[in-house]
Amino acid sequence: MRKFFLIALITLFVLPLTNALNAGDDFCGLKNTAFNTGEYLNYKVYYTLGVYVAAGEANFNVSLEKFNNRPVYHVVGDGSTYSFYDNFFKVRDRYESYVDTATLQPLKFIRNINEGGYKKYENVTFNKTANTAVTNNGVFKVPACIQDVISAIYYARNIDFNKYKPEDKIPFSMFLDNEVYNLYVRYLGKEKIKTKYGTFNAIKFKPLLIKGTIFEGGEKMNVWVSDDGNHIPLRVESPISVGSVKVDMMGYRNLRYPLTSMISLK
Repeated sequence: MRKFFLIALITLFVLPLTNALNAGDDFCGLKNTAFNTGEYLNYKVYYTLGVYVAAGEANFNVSLEKFNNRPVYHVVGDGSTYSFYDNFFKVRDRYESYVDTATLQPLKFIRNINEGGYKKYENVTFNKTANTAVTNNGVFKVPACIQDVISAIYYARNIDFNKYKPEDKIPFSMFLDNEVYNLYVRYLGKEKIKTKYGTFNAIKFKPLLIKGTIFEGGEKMNVWVSDDGNHIPLRVESPISVGSVKVDMMGYRNLRYPLTSMISLK
């Protein structure tokens, strides 16, 4: 069950594949039309072995800052288990990405995690001139169009999904743990989804998962994002190695557009 709730959110768009397509230049250079500075999203994570139990929460915040004299979106994702669940597996995770406002490409990525006593700190700086990623462990060559696990979510929210038809694959590249992964998600179309927060018109995806993580291999995860200009993640559902996990959006502030996809509150 290790770090399942932040992983579930982060893998909305960014699961590495064994036979993925290469992400080409057609998927670089998107402009931000989906989120605002000051946006806040809250998620509740449920774990089940038959009955769903609320195990923790994750929050995502966006602020406007400067990095090396360039304006950036500073996106922070924090995740933690509830106090009662800490007795089984305590999680305190923090992910940060500094994303160029002009290109939506990451300039810096920080991962600081504490998961059941396992601690890891990762600091990555992306050199866009040399196309390299400088980490705690060295310098690694990366494609010109590269994402980290946080920037990829916000980048993908800006994709014009109306250009695609059901079963189309949307590829891009991500750098994590000193490796470059070629990724894609499969677009499945639009449908209504009822969550713990309410009922929405949604866009649906089915990422292909690698067997061997806490998630089972194959296309078993389902993801829904709001079918409006915000494209905020609404729900993630997936079986995991033991039981299953469900993540629901439970709160938001400062969205760029009205949440017109919402049909009704719970």
